Amino acid sequence: MLPGASEYGVELTIDDAAVERLLAVDPADVETPPELSFARNVFVPLTTACRYTCTYCTYFDPPGEASLLSLEEVRDICERGADAGCTEALFTFGDDPDDRYTEIHDQLEEWGHDSIHSYLREACEVALDVGLLPHANPGDQTREQMETVADVNASMGVMLETTADVGAHAGPRKKEPGQRLRTIRNAGELDVAFTTGILVGIGETWRDRAESLLAIRELHERYDHIQEVIVQPVADNERWSGGGPSLETMRRVTAMARVALPEEVSVQVPPNLAPARELIDCGVDDLGGVSPVTDDHINPDYTWPALRELEEIAEEADVPLRERLPVYERFLPSDLRTDGFDGRPADGTDAGNRRWISSTIRTALEADGDAGRRYRAVLEGDGY
Repeated sequence: MLPGASEYGVELTIDDAAVERLLAVDPADVETPPELSFARNVFVPLTTACRYTCTYCTYFDPPGEASLLSLEEVRDICERGADAGCTEALFTFGDDPDDRYTEIHDQLEEWGHDSIHSYLREACEVALDVGLLPHANPGDQTREQMETVADVNASMGVMLETTADVGAHAGPRKKEPGQRLRTIRNAGELDVAFTTGILVGIGETWRDRAESLLAIRELHERYDHIQEVIVQPVADNERWSGGGPSLETMRRVTAMARVALPEEVSVQVPPNLAPARELIDCGVDDLGGVSPVTDDHINPDYTWPALRELEEIAEEADVPLRERLPVYERFLPSDLRTDGFDGRPADGTDAGNRRWISSTIRTALEADGDAGRRYRAVLEGDGY
């Protein structure tokens, strides 16, 4: 049984033999993927309030200094993204603000909201109205909180980071791996196409990395909902001076991720934080959401590469580069897909009872306007 998970209602059993097999993986055990993908997005930092105080994170601001974007600011960011040809509005967060953030809660109340999640819903509706597909990452969520926003998101996500109890999460309001696992499970139960990942270099051991990847795999095997797993190195910033993992470490852990996960789950590295050129042959097939408009507000010291740089990474690996939507194509209904998939898994069983996208997102994908044409161009391979 995975320690710390059961107290949050998540029963996971990590097989010791599977851990040992994963620890023996070497980059030579995997192959370069057949193609490399990315999404074009804008970062929308809805709030910098966070109940946690992780020692490697510069995103959160303390009470009294935290910000909350107005809907007018959200609209402005999204309009700039739509004008630049983006398809995704990535809503970034600190986790649900706790009671210390009185100014944030007062502002939400003034705007007619009793929670950050009801406000997120309205912000996602703004993004859809402008012509972007929301992908929200509001941290730990109860099932009820996720239900509040799931139907106005094309996909959602939360970084697991690690299943280990590490010092970087220490403090009176420390992040609990069990809560993260419960959020990933909630997404599976609600049929939400989901992104997660591990954070490398925050004090976890190699066994912790293997267990984290196997925990993600087990949840995916139950619900078939994980679309991509990010392998992200911690990076030096004004709050973290412990350094990041070596290239050798990143190559090995990336290969472990590729071996641990089913073929349909993409392995992603962020090209502004990780040495992507040296990781493609370790099984990386996605470069994540890259913005031509906004900074990476979570890692502001690390600028996004230009599209030409992504093309050069793909050219060096000798694989084609394609643009994708924030929701992977396998989660779309068969009549919206371009690959001929009929909605059934490999074993031929009926998958018709799984509805990965809501009628709201389907309407956006089928719209006659510029946004709908932009989404369909990406699906048809004409995204950039």
